[in-house]
Amino acid sequence: MMKTAIFYGSSLGNTHFVAEKIQKQWPGADCKSVIDLRSDDILKYDLIILGTSTWGVGNLQDDFELFVDLLLSLDLKDKTFALFGCGDQQTYPDTFCNGMGKLYFLLKEKGWNIIGDWSTEGYDFSESEAVVDDHFVGLALDEDNEPDMSDYRIGKWIEQLQTQLAIK
Repeated sequence: MMKTAIFYGSSLGNTHFVAEKIQKQWPGADCKSVIDLRSDDILKYDLIILGTSTWGVGNLQDDFELFVDLLLSLDLKDKTFALFGCGDQQTYPDTFCNGMGKLYFLLKEKGWNIIGDWSTEGYDFSESEAVVDDHFVGLALDEDNEPDMSDYRIGKWIEQLQTQLAIK
């Protein structure tokens, strides 16, 4: 089985909370904040699930801004990535989950393998850098306005990831 990590950046706790929910549904996955990660912490995993929120006018969460430099300095072409993002559709409908989108394009530019795109159906936002070809580039969650949808979406997303990875 693939050695899996969930790395997250969280300012107010929503992304951390979601990362722990994903960990509960992905047996054996490690869950760590990006704050103190080193190269060795990243290189030992096969599947890396990255979670960030969106701040300001559509920016990555502060901890991720620093972590991205470390991540991009590594040779991770043999790794598989999946992304999740937290955002607020009502207050920031024009930048919903943009942080996840920014992260996606940085990884894509390196040519790294990214799985886990997610349907935009059922969301209410106007714009997002995290939407490519009418799908989110990863799991989009709104813990501020739709916390009751998160467990369902996480469960379905994990099933989808396992199918894409041929794990069952």
